Amino acid sequence: MCELQLADAVVVITGAGNGIGAAMARKFAASGAKVVLGDVDADAVRKVAAEVGGTAVPGDAASEDGVRALVDTALGEHGRIDLFCANAGISRGGGPEADEAAWAQSWEVNVMAHVRAARAVLPHWLERGQGHFLATVSAAGLLTMLKAAPYSVTKHAALGFAEWLAISYADQGITVQALCPQGVRTNMLGTSSNAGEVILAKGALEPEEVADVVADSLGSGEFLILPHPEVADYYALRAAEPQRWQAGMRKLQRKVQ
Repeated sequence: MCELQLADAVVVITGAGNGIGAAMARKFAASGAKVVLGDVDADAVRKVAAEVGGTAVPGDAASEDGVRALVDTALGEHGRIDLFCANAGISRGGGPEADEAAWAQSWEVNVMAHVRAARAVLPHWLERGQGHFLATVSAAGLLTMLKAAPYSVTKHAALGFAEWLAISYADQGITVQALCPQGVRTNMLGTSSNAGEVILAKGALEPEEVADVVADSLGSGEFLILPHPEVADYYALRAAEPQRWQAGMRKLQRKVQ
């Protein structure tokens, strides 16, 4: 593992117009990184880029063309990419009854955006012999999120892909980390269901707090970045005692019905 130093690093961040992505852009730029920022909200990402002296590349990071534009811009302007933050995500609620569009959009943004980012940047990193991939997953990928099957299921898939990348490419100099916060005070939390308010709001962090944790964790080599440390205990319980874990979640579900 090559330890990442943010000073003078070239960092690509998707979903950088608001929330965690914007907070990481500000934190990393303040630490000396050169940032290339993507978001479907063109006005928002241009505003953040102007604020931090970065480059805005508006577009859909879930598409082949969108992610290729980000990678090509970073390589064209800086000659390399040190860190790719696959941060863009969407939250869709419901269960099996959620419509096809909700499931398809969740899969494209929460999973395939990560796959396409890796596909675009891996050749460059394998040639260099180093690279760093940060996947914003969510604690929902380790645990679950009540009332939001499309979100929970695709976040589990995002975690699975990040783990696969970590195992497959560690010996070739590539570091992969998965960022798994619980509640964060972003637009996504603000528009979540009653379940989100009951479960997540009380302990929710500000995006800047999450960005601080990420910056401190990039050189650690730890696969999981947990801004809410208690998630590790929940994850251990889920693995060791799944029936007990599910019973607790059912009890919580009754509070949010």
